[in-house]
Amino acid sequence: MSMAYLKIIVYVPLANADAVRKAIGYAGGGKIGNYSFCSFSSRGVGRFLPETGAHPATGEIGKLEQVEEERIEFVCEPELRAKVVEAIKRAHPYEEPAIDIWPVEIEP
Repeated sequence: MSMAYLKIIVYVPLANADAVRKAIGYAGGGKIGNYSFCSFSSRGVGRFLPETGAHPATGEIGKLEQVEEERIEFVCEPELRAKVVEAIKRAHPYEEPAIDIWPVEIEP
């Protein structure tokens, strides 16, 4: 019988990836059976245009920016969702981090 989890994906600048991964793990994300702090990462380039009213950690208002980022993905028990998302937001440098959350099932 499979177990219901959430798959959470977050994009973070390379320099902050370790801090975000640690925050996720300490909040309980990335736990699979007898393993904790489990995640997968891949690298890419994030692009954004800070608009009026934004307070960008990187870049300037009205100027297209691109940043080398790491995509961190991991599973999370549904009841830990709020705690893990809050931990990501505290550790993440961006004003509005991109966080995707999907329901998944894991086979024991």
